Formats: sequence, structure tokens, C-alpha cells
Amino acid sequence: MECRFSAHPRHWNGKIIRLVYMALGVPDANNRSMRGVTGETLLQLLETRIDNVVYRLGLANTRSAARQLVSHGHVMVNGRSVNVASYNVKAGDEITIKDKPKSRQLVLRNLDLTQIFPVPDWLTVDRDALSGKVTRIPSREEIQPIVNEQLIVELYSR
Repeated sequence: MECRFSAHPRHWNGKIIRLVYMALGVPDANNRSMRGVTGETLLQLLETRIDNVVYRLGLANTRSAARQLVSHGHVMVNGRSVNVASYNVKAGDEITIKDKPKSRQLVLRNLDLTQIFPVPDWLTVDRDALSGKVTRIPSREEIQPIVNEQLIVELYSR
């Protein structure tokens, strides 16, 4: 799980292709094949990334801040430290903030800024314990993307 990707736009194409291949069910040494509607699976893979889940829980006020929280080692999943922003969480995973003063200070500052944002139904958050839980994988209706994912799948499946 020590695979790191650059945030530079020239590297995004490879990440998208990898995600589409996972959604299409193309077997590879580095990914797992998934079943279901390809576009919906692609959106679920993107929505269940640890950086996005940290943002949705309100532990960070932007996705960039959530990515930085994860990459700097402030986030734990099921009691294990995770520093890879592309880590995909599963249903039942518990996301917590490390019990270090600096980690807690960063997240407490962000919680004050994000209290007005609602937490999705597929996540539960405990603001006092600075933790959250993935109760289930989100459905297509809960994700509400601003793109037509079918066009992306058609482009990369040629």
C-alpha cells in the first residue's frame, strides 16, 4: 500500500485509467476486479477513497486539506495508520484521528468550519471522539456527480 501518485495533472490520466479498469473488472496484478455497473462502480471507487471520506466526515474543510491530513499520517483506519490518499475504505471501516496533540488540534479547527455541512447517510461521525464509520458503500443516487460517468467509461473502454 505504499504506492504514491503525484498530484500533477499529467499523472491523472493513469489514475483514471486504473480506476476505470478496476470498475470494468479487468484483472491486473495491482488491482481487484469488481462486479456491477461500470459507471456506478467507478463513482463508488472514487467516493470511498480515504481522502474523500475524511472530507465528507467533516474532519477537513477541503479535499486538499483531507489529502494532506492523510498523507502526513494523521489518519488511522481500523487502528492502523494510513498515509496513502488513494486507499479505498470498505463498509464497516472505522476512520479515526491519531491521539497526538497536533493531529487533534488540526482536526478540531476543521470541525468548527465544517459543522454546517451535512454528513452523508452512508457515513456516521462522532465529533467528540474525532472518528467516523463507513456504514455501507454509497449508491449512485447518494453520490450525485457533476459528470456523466458513462462517457468516461466509453472513452477508456475502447
